[in-house]
Amino acid sequence: MALGWTKHGDGKHLAPGEVVRPDERLTWPRMFGFGAQHVVAMFGATFVFPLVMGLDPNVAIMMSGVATILFLLIVKGKVPSYLGTSASFVGGVLAIRALFGGDTAGADAIVTGAILVAGLVLALAGVAVHFLGVQVINRIFPPVVTGAVVMLIGFGLAYVVADVYWPQDQWMALVTMLVTFVIVVAFKGFIGRIGILVGLVVGFLLSLAADRIFGMVPAYSDGVTNIAAHFRVDLAPVGEAEWFGWPSMHLPDFETSAVLLVLPAVIALVAENIGHVKAVGEMTETDVDPYVGRAIAADGVATVVTSAVGGSPTTTYAENIGVMAATKVYSTAAYYIAGVIAIAFGLVPKFGALVSATPSGVLGGVTVILYGMIGLLGAKIWIENRVDFADPVNMVPIGAGIILAIGPVKHLISGDFRLEGIALGTIVVVGGWHLLRVIAGRTPEPIRSDAG
Repeated sequence: MALGWTKHGDGKHLAPGEVVRPDERLTWPRMFGFGAQHVVAMFGATFVFPLVMGLDPNVAIMMSGVATILFLLIVKGKVPSYLGTSASFVGGVLAIRALFGGDTAGADAIVTGAILVAGLVLALAGVAVHFLGVQVINRIFPPVVTGAVVMLIGFGLAYVVADVYWPQDQWMALVTMLVTFVIVVAFKGFIGRIGILVGLVVGFLLSLAADRIFGMVPAYSDGVTNIAAHFRVDLAPVGEAEWFGWPSMHLPDFETSAVLLVLPAVIALVAENIGHVKAVGEMTETDVDPYVGRAIAADGVATVVTSAVGGSPTTTYAENIGVMAATKVYSTAAYYIAGVIAIAFGLVPKFGALVSATPSGVLGGVTVILYGMIGLLGAKIWIENRVDFADPVNMVPIGAGIILAIGPVKHLISGDFRLEGIALGTIVVVGGWHLLRVIAGRTPEPIRSDAG
């Protein structure tokens, strides 16, 4: 049953070594507190990434609540998880905006249309895994390939920091980055886990102070990027926004070239969902492997639903795994409550206007950390699976794909259709690795150096 929980003990206390399992709960006031904690844990990334992608943060927050409830129903309450905004789509979305007019209503529709199709593909992948087993994914996307795709998604966004955010206010970007460094490392536990959010808030407040003390940010030009003098924070839209109201939604539009730019993110989402389910199984000491396919499909369905109304792509959140590990409360009741709270947040337009007022310099300071962390997660996959880069079949296509993504290299196919950056790099990584495996016909010999 997806709904219906057994009270754990007296509903108030946990004995040493005990956990509250997904189908159990504590008293409802306590569960409300745990649900609110999950909302805070997911909050930072769930509204930072829509902001970076140019999507409405109010819609993203509200639909993350809808997506979470939908996910729990599809997995029959067996896999506790919060579905927040996925970072894996950022590079593809920014490439779409570059092709289709930037930050416009038309581009918004094309962005969400591409995300919707990617959600459909992810849902179909989940169905395949459910009926064929997770080994089918491992054959097509082994750790060497999955790690590479995750890495190029992160590092392929370096140009966004360098060309878009950092030049807007270089010193505030640097200060925000350093403040976030300190918060993430110096504070253990919950504050450290939401260090990105805290760093963003500190950067926002420092920007307000800097506007009062120093005035406008001076004009900037490096011969390529030209930025006029400007204040860091504009709070006028916050004052004009209503306290309560329906967020601004829109219908998707579909362009084939846009869809191709975000499809690489599906690989990363499959890997994220598999890892999430396995982590939950280990923490709760239960066998949830039969629900891997359902979890992937549920994430895909949730992404389809959210993007159909102008929301962001979704994924299972590691931040909330951290909360469960710290509290030993794995009850899905907390996630249903978190979903309802998030939906309520989405109905406060003034909140969305405040989020949208975040200065670009501050975003530069936090995204340089976020993108780097995403990239290094790819390396973590390689290390955990002991990928052998002495093998040229692994080293050659992976290295080439990452460079194409970081460039970002643009490859014109025909007319206005081109592949670039993350999409091009992913094709080279996946296609190149499988091609070289066929050519090698066996496990390739390690590269040996003549030196020494």
